[in-house]
Amino acid sequence: MRTNQEYKNAALDRLHGNWAPAVLAMLALLFLVVLMLVPMELPMFIPLLIPVIICSIGGSFLFRVFLLIPLEAGAANAFRLLYENRDERVPENMFRITFSNYVHKVWGLFLMNLKIILWSLLLIVPGIIMAYAYSMTPYILDEHPEIGAWDASKRSREMMKGHKLRLFWLDLSFIGWFLLSILTLGIGFLWLIPYNEVSRVAFYNDLKAQQGEAAVME
Repeated sequence: MRTNQEYKNAALDRLHGNWAPAVLAMLALLFLVVLMLVPMELPMFIPLLIPVIICSIGGSFLFRVFLLIPLEAGAANAFRLLYENRDERVPENMFRITFSNYVHKVWGLFLMNLKIILWSLLLIVPGIIMAYAYSMTPYILDEHPEIGAWDASKRSREMMKGHKLRLFWLDLSFIGWFLLSILTLGIGFLWLIPYNEVSRVAFYNDLKAQQGEAAVME
């Protein structure tokens, strides 16, 4: 396994000359999120306020489950293709991957998030630990559609044994860029997210190289 700086250097190498499509993909995601969060005109009569709030919460949940989470997985795998194949069509690949084998991905990602939520009910720390344990699930669902939705997160957990803390430190090494992105009123995240995501892909590729493809298929 490489050092954090080596993963970040590998990410910068793949993003060199490809920042525009990476940022464009992030803008597309941001547009969809903002579109969902734009408040609807509230009714003038107070009794109608409660059903509006309920519908809004339900709509947000459905939006996240059926569109936002799959799109996030699509973006992660679009960055995987950028890293592995130098495929710079990040926005196009993001949408193509999102809706390819769509039902299987939605179900697999829903189960993954459900497991994380259930672990989080114990305490915050177990939830964070399991979020890292299941972090390879989006890649596995796309690369291996033959693997069941439930088993995909199980394979991720097995792959990440002994490596969760390493990935946590890799993410934590971006803290300076995170703070800088906040100072830019969030604009910096359009660059930070691709940088972090491609670094994670490099980490995933090292896991596969270290454990062998059979580790995912078993």
